[in-house]
Amino acid sequence: MTSLISKLISKIKGREYVIDEGISTVDLLDILFARFFMLLRGFFKTLFFKKHGKINFIGSRVKIKAKAHIKAKSGLTIEDDCHINALCREGIKIGSNFSLGRKSIIECTGVIRELGEGLEIGDNVGIAANAFISVRGNVKIGDNCIFGPDVKLFSENHIFSDTETPIYLQGATREGIEIGGDCWLGAGVTVLDGVKIGKGCVIAAGAVVNKDIPDYSIAAGVPVRVIGKRE
Repeated sequence: MTSLISKLISKIKGREYVIDEGISTVDLLDILFARFFMLLRGFFKTLFFKKHGKINFIGSRVKIKAKAHIKAKSGLTIEDDCHINALCREGIKIGSNFSLGRKSIIECTGVIRELGEGLEIGDNVGIAANAFISVRGNVKIGDNCIFGPDVKLFSENHIFSDTETPIYLQGATREGIEIGGDCWLGAGVTVLDGVKIGKGCVIAAGAVVNKDIPDYSIAAGVPVRVIGKRE
């Protein structure tokens, strides 16, 4: 049975996927049972997407607003209690085999007087639980990226130079965020507006990324600094 399910998952993902032999038949059936209901929700929840793939898994208590702004390929997985507000100028484009962990938030627009720009996510991207992605400026995440839990992306900065005017009335700047392919962002990483992380980078847990990171760098700290290269 394990071999059969591995082949089925491999077909869905378009790449080899082998289930750990240590998993029992009872546990596997429990997982499949839950996935069946996620598949049913995926069918109904994605009906009003601008574009969607054939196979999608969506958990319980997931809220998705402005569905017509979302284009998603097959293999989408959104786990329990996630909130997505897709209202933005360029919409949300999601590649194949994307997964969003429990209690994560993607927020494209905060107030309707100023819409967010857009979010583009590549293929085979996995984002763990409690992520927060603010899409005020453009956010682009390359293929094959993995994010640990509690990762946060902020693609906007408030202007605060005028001490006589409330900060919320001074506007904001939006330079956007770009994360190259095959990056690993550890637990609790925060990425600030205007940052470009090169391809193949590893960002250590808890880092605050406030500047560009070159390709294949290992970076850590608050604020972040490059501490090595992947050679």
